[in-house]
Amino acid sequence: MAREFRKVGVVGLGTMGAGIAEVLASHGVEVVAIDLSDEALARGRTQVRNSTDRAVARGKLTADDRAAIFDRVVFSACLDDVKDADLVIESVPENLDLKREIFAELDRICNAEAILATNTSSLSVTEISAATQRPAQVVGTHFFNPAPVMRSVEVIRTVLTDAEVVADVERLLERLDKISITVGDKAGFIANALLFGYLNQAVAMYESGYATREDIDTAMRVGCGLPMGPLTLLDLIGLDVAHDILEALFNESRVRRHAPVPLLRHMITAGLLGRKTGRGFYTYETPDSSVAVADAHTSTEEQQVAGARRVDQVGVVGADSVAQSVLVTCARAGYPVVLLPYGADTADVVLDAIEEDLDRSVASGRIDELSKKAALQRITVAAGYADLADCDMVIEAVQGSVDDKRAVFAGLDGAVKPGAVFATVTSAVPIIDLAMATSRPADVVGAHFCMPVPGGQLVEIVQTIATAPDVVSTAHAFCRRLGKQAIRCRDRAGFLVQALLFPHLGDAVKMLQARYATVDDIDAAMKYGCGYPMGPFEMLDQNGLDNALAVQTRLYEEYRDPSFAPAPLLEQLVKAGYLGRKSGRGFRDYDD
Repeated sequence: MAREFRKVGVVGLGTMGAGIAEVLASHGVEVVAIDLSDEALARGRTQVRNSTDRAVARGKLTADDRAAIFDRVVFSACLDDVKDADLVIESVPENLDLKREIFAELDRICNAEAILATNTSSLSVTEISAATQRPAQVVGTHFFNPAPVMRSVEVIRTVLTDAEVVADVERLLERLDKISITVGDKAGFIANALLFGYLNQAVAMYESGYATREDIDTAMRVGCGLPMGPLTLLDLIGLDVAHDILEALFNESRVRRHAPVPLLRHMITAGLLGRKTGRGFYTYETPDSSVAVADAHTSTEEQQVAGARRVDQVGVVGADSVAQSVLVTCARAGYPVVLLPYGADTADVVLDAIEEDLDRSVASGRIDELSKKAALQRITVAAGYADLADCDMVIEAVQGSVDDKRAVFAGLDGAVKPGAVFATVTSAVPIIDLAMATSRPADVVGAHFCMPVPGGQLVEIVQTIATAPDVVSTAHAFCRRLGKQAIRCRDRAGFLVQALLFPHLGDAVKMLQARYATVDDIDAAMKYGCGYPMGPFEMLDQNGLDNALAVQTRLYEEYRDPSFAPAPLLEQLVKAGYLGRKSGRGFRDYDD
């Protein structure tokens, strides 16, 4: 017979514990909320009050609902007060000895039928359960922060956990309007095992000077639609907490990707723990504030475009959809554009496609008919490189081999005026390889427009070892006039977005390959636990498994880090022609 959880104890009233208590009480469960100091109790009570006050202000709760929630919660500093609870959820800091001590006490205090749960995010539930005489009744319930908002909860079963215990906890979570994701006892479970390798890589990028903190965060927030950039998220989590989770992951996996970047330890030693101390990767108004303020590492937009060269006319070389989209974007921004339709049989085919694209923009209401006509009037067609001679910036967007692209840059070098900036939209070729096909590598920069070009807001400005600073500033100012968000990085495989995203997605494939969790569970954990717009496998199917494989292969070849190597499962799917949505089958099947 299924258990009925009438009373639940929550031990530890930090951010997570207070949130869990609120979730339980708001769904009609009597709660005994325990912390062993009056100060911690007061903090927990204040957090529940502030959270429910915000819910009332937003119209999600009535004043009567809020009063009912507080009527169901008893705050206590005595652990013995959970003796008649049907379930006790421990949510103290991530310290194994502390958790084992509490579980030993709960085992002594609670009735024989009570279930004991831990909200650990990284520690072994099995090791915690060993402190009790009832390991079959011990389970993990990893809520996500903030618990009242995030929908998923990871349920962790050990090899000893009774199946009925797991089923009872799953039913309770359904009552709480949560999505339960049940997995085995492995460090980091699903979400943290995937999340923290990615966060650690972002720290390594920042430590190496590969990109600024703002650009790293913007890359993932704007380029991938994630709710928060990785360094901002680390400040929210707490760098000390993140370091402990990474240590737990590394101790189990021995994967280099999980080895904490030294910068984390140095910042922790210096007391820079994130929002809770007022300083982490960013500086905040006060400790515990979410408002970041300018500091010595903050650069202004004016500094980013300082010294930019003047760009009055733009050239675009190419004929495919990317070249067309870049050309339309430039024309709509007011630039006279000269198109060299490299690779097209006739210029008319390209111009017809451009007009169709503008017609779609008119039909969707993004532009009006007059704007369309004005954009078309700004476009002229070149017969050869000589017609690009007076352009101030020429953008190469040729779909072809490295040799094709190098040939284009060599042609531009001999035809276009001195001082012009050469840019390439490539995401697959080292920019320096193209720059050295010219006699002026200082004038060459990468400008990777993240797709879709007209709708996408992000452009990665890629600086080679030879690129002049004023060329980078010119590209930044040019992107600003296009209405794009520009970020800067060095000339390395994957640039910023792909270099962070695809190893992250690759970790999900490896988790699936190990049969630790299903496609649906992994997607749900990241969507509903971490706020991702799509789960990893939805992203992979959307981007194309062949594209993911190509990026991961390039990253592995450049960095020689085994954690970047693509999973055999991904390689096998691509060989079988399962490429995602575009082929009708990837990690899922598609009818459209």
